Amino acid sequence: MNEQNKKTVRIIAWVTAICLLGDSMLYIVLPVYWASFGLDGLWQVGILLSMNRLVRLPLNPLVGWLYSWLPKRTGILISVVLACLTTAAFAFGTDFWLLLLARAAWGAAWSMLRIGGYLTVLEVSSSNRGRMLGSYNGIIGIGSLVGMLAGGLFADLVGVRNIALVLSVITALGFPLAWTFSSSTEAKAQSRGAKSSLRGMKAGLFHPHALLTLCSGFIIAFLFQGLLNASLSTLIDIELPSQELAFSLFGLTFGAASIAGIVQALRWGWTPFLSPLVGKWSDGSRGRLPLYFTVLSIAIAGMLMLSLPLSFGTWMAVLIVVLLANTAINTLSDALAADSAAQGGYTVVYMTTYTTILDVGAALGPLAAFTLIENYGTPGITLLAALILALLIVSWVIWGRRPLKASISMESPLS
Repeated sequence: MNEQNKKTVRIIAWVTAICLLGDSMLYIVLPVYWASFGLDGLWQVGILLSMNRLVRLPLNPLVGWLYSWLPKRTGILISVVLACLTTAAFAFGTDFWLLLLARAAWGAAWSMLRIGGYLTVLEVSSSNRGRMLGSYNGIIGIGSLVGMLAGGLFADLVGVRNIALVLSVITALGFPLAWTFSSSTEAKAQSRGAKSSLRGMKAGLFHPHALLTLCSGFIIAFLFQGLLNASLSTLIDIELPSQELAFSLFGLTFGAASIAGIVQALRWGWTPFLSPLVGKWSDGSRGRLPLYFTVLSIAIAGMLMLSLPLSFGTWMAVLIVVLLANTAINTLSDALAADSAAQGGYTVVYMTTYTTILDVGAALGPLAAFTLIENYGTPGITLLAALILALLIVSWVIWGRRPLKASISMESPLS
């Protein structure tokens, strides 16, 4: 692996991780300390935490278009400034509309960071693309973990506004790091798709492999980032022994919310180690699909087991296995998308579409989660997830093995 390329990916990953500190902190402290931010009720918390994702849906195409002529370093620097200001808004602001504007600005910053990160990995990697994406995702996970821990551990000690202020200062330190991310003479992130014929681009975008990759991203985001994440605390609460309100271990008592928090912390904690390893494995001579099918099968088996009447300890162990499989699936899905974008020659267009698809799936998941739980309980989510994942494997077996590059080159050669 080229050390300079590796350094480039790590720099943008650490910049993204630093920018995520404030956002991750808010998911911990806002639902509990909403009054400290001048809010009138929990309904405003829901709007604030959803706003950044909602604005990304229309903004992603705009960000993709900007990256077709804007140097990536400029986009990353703008993102750092926005992330710093939006976190600082929660340190000083008390007006709901100001905080709502700040969350919308963070949505724009995240779009620029995420798409810029994907494009960077695509530019500096080829045979080691999976490992690069795994390393990138792993470092980002550290930022989310630190932000969540900062909010959970220090909210009572120093106050939530002081935490927001400290994290905004730390985010500002990401500016010089972003400045070194590339040279000032960096070329613009132009999409090769813009140089190809319209017929060739359509052939790539609508090729079964490319479409399956987009559908896979949507399904994984819907099931794991949306459906499972949103309902995790509720599912744990349902599975707790009915005669108890909490679970005791080594003399300590944990309720559903605290158990869910520990599980999420574990999840972010293993990501920096598991994601690069999975990415490296997928770069092997056998390709990504065999490993992709394996982890999807593990997730299916885990989901089926979660629907059974297991003891709480066994149920939690299976849940951990499912979340481990999810971490691997996320890395492999990103790598498959990067492969499709690189082979098709329309990197900006495809990765922008992929990012938007992920946001749509993650946004729709919570809407379905509680309807399913209310009507069908835990099996409503776990059996549905197992069925959809099984259909996904079948789809890849039937339509996903046809080489993408060869098909596109027959339609129209790319410059």
